[in-house]
Amino acid sequence: MVEGTVRATRTDDWTRAAPAVHGIEPIVATNPTPQSQGPDSPFRLGSGARRHLGWIVLGSMAAGLLAALAFAAAPFVPFREGSITGALLCGFALGWALLAVLSARFTEEPQRWAWAPAVFLGGCGLLLLLFGSPVHGVLNWVWPPALLVVVVWMVVRARRRLLSRSRRLLLYPVAALLALVSVAGGCETVLEAVDARAHPMAGQLVDVGGHRLHLDCTGSGSPTVVLEPGAGEMSSVLGWIAPAVASGTRVCVYDRAGRGWSEPADTPQDGAQIAADLHTLLQRGNVPGPYVLAGHSFGGLYALAFAAQYPDDVAGMVLVDSTAPAAHPGPAPPRSAGSYDLPGRVSMVISTAARLGLGRLYGQLDYGSLPPLSRDEARASSATASQLRSTIDEYVQGGSSVEEAAALRGFGGKPLVVLSAGSGSAAGWSAAQNALATLSTNSVHRTVEGATHASLVSEKEDAAATAQAILDVVSSLRSGVPLDR
Repeated sequence: MVEGTVRATRTDDWTRAAPAVHGIEPIVATNPTPQSQGPDSPFRLGSGARRHLGWIVLGSMAAGLLAALAFAAAPFVPFREGSITGALLCGFALGWALLAVLSARFTEEPQRWAWAPAVFLGGCGLLLLLFGSPVHGVLNWVWPPALLVVVVWMVVRARRRLLSRSRRLLLYPVAALLALVSVAGGCETVLEAVDARAHPMAGQLVDVGGHRLHLDCTGSGSPTVVLEPGAGEMSSVLGWIAPAVASGTRVCVYDRAGRGWSEPADTPQDGAQIAADLHTLLQRGNVPGPYVLAGHSFGGLYALAFAAQYPDDVAGMVLVDSTAPAAHPGPAPPRSAGSYDLPGRVSMVISTAARLGLGRLYGQLDYGSLPPLSRDEARASSATASQLRSTIDEYVQGGSSVEEAAALRGFGGKPLVVLSAGSGSAAGWSAAQNALATLSTNSVHRTVEGATHASLVSEKEDAAATAQAILDVVSSLRSGVPLDR
């Protein structure tokens, strides 16, 4: 060994070493410079870069959620399910694009894989915004498997590019949620197709101006009975009542906008609008009046609103445990078909959950006592996003509906049966039912002992009492004899 060899010393700048001695080159000790072995090979980062990337991941996901909600609420986005769903997807796409851009700009750990979900979600969103409903049906079959492929690819790439376990814990739950969404969405699409084949529509679809409503009439004789189901329900829940009434006269059932086989409407569906649509439906469906209206729960409000707007078209009425109109009605709220409808947009966003099967879970818990065919039709309808949205809208418009139903101040001497459940009613309910019976001088208030609000429609024995009340009104009209108290 040559004496005088200088030991290299490590310095702060990694390059400082002792000078050469006796012509021997200095020995330089340096820390290795980080080198990337390729686009997928990670390298060590300083703690500052790591912290920055963590905030970028979290901030990008939050920004995507906020952008999705802002886009869906934007007035320039058309008030249609396809358009609002497209706006949501574009917002989420923005979040993923931010992750890709910001991680490349501010860190040494670029997450270029984030462009895949950004492009996928943004592409689907733009298609829905540009083409709406025509492309919606096709995308329902395409997006679930495609999204699952994207999620698997995301996870593989993220494992290579995200070094920090904490940041993987931020993204992996999002990836798991997207995978669950893809599986649930695919299952729901298949099940809805199976339901459509198993439950073909009876009756006809009638254009009432901007959307079509389902109408099905059976039986023969006059006057025609028109049945109104309760809040959130479709015509099939009347599976015990309609056949019983059809044995004595003609009876028509229909689905309000967005329910059953009816198409959704773009206008708020309060009592006045529902009554107007029903009037148009009966006219264009060649169902001559005057009619006997029978409404259960919220359906009673719509029967009252119809009778107030078209008194000459109503010969009699049955209110089945009906929601009471406003006791002290105020002025009718202004209504504008072109006004901005924030509650409607919110309900449309919430209703997209039904496309992931959540509505189907709810439907399985109800309708068990109806005839099997009616039960299965009601369950299938309750699973759809359209019915969930229309149900939410119905309760949002409930205040307007009770005001509009109160416009009927009197029913003259036309036959009116008020039918009440004998159990499960809230305090004051009986008094409100008694008040409804005072609308006509030819009225009767009956209480079905042991019946509940729902069983007056869904249970065979209690529904028979409802059907009999309807036939009693028909008989009174035919004979001219007042109702038997």
